[in-house]
Amino acid sequence: MNENLFASFITPTMMGLPIVTLVVMFPSMLFPTPARLINNRLISFQHWLIRLTSKQMMTIHNHKGQTWSLMLMSLIMFIGATNLLGLLPHSFTPTTQLSMNLGMAVPLWAGTVVTGFRNKTKASLAHFLPQGTPTPLIPMLVIIETISLFIQPVALAVRLTANITAGHLLMHLIGGATLALMNISTLTALLTFVVLVLLTILEFAVAMIQAYVFTLLVSLYLHDNT
Repeated sequence: MNENLFASFITPTMMGLPIVTLVVMFPSMLFPTPARLINNRLISFQHWLIRLTSKQMMTIHNHKGQTWSLMLMSLIMFIGATNLLGLLPHSFTPTTQLSMNLGMAVPLWAGTVVTGFRNKTKASLAHFLPQGTPTPLIPMLVIIETISLFIQPVALAVRLTANITAGHLLMHLIGGATLALMNISTLTALLTFVVLVLLTILEFAVAMIQAYVFTLLVSLYLHDNT
């Protein structure tokens, strides 16, 4: 185990050069393009899961919103695969970096907002001032709604970063405690190891759930603006 608790979050380098780009591109290799008439079970399962998620996420959208389906499906596949690969030993999880998550959240959020102002200008402006607002409160509410609008991408990125980072830190701490307790009490170390296994299973679920939540919130922002 690394003595430094945050060593697993340091950007990996090779010969002094950062290789985070290669790490980010690696998940795309897990979804190969089928070249056969009849796919194997893994490819068939991937296609079934993608169709199920796409159908569930795109039912609320109109025709303009459904044009984003390819981008949203690519987003959830990328985040989910990156989170799962980050659970492997001695691996690097790009989604623990706030800068990367902001790099995903800000352009997608900006695209939904621009789409809203382009297609539904009056409705988009109406969000800044709820109907029936007393006249003295109008300036304050406009400021509050503007701030809440600009906080949306930050909340997206921070939520994903915090959940993935917290899970990795907790696994690191419990794993270190298990190794330390092996020389003190075997029974206690065994119980701690069981907790670690259960936490690892939970982290697999969290990795998929966070990918779904991130994409779902982007989808809801898009629905509000189309």
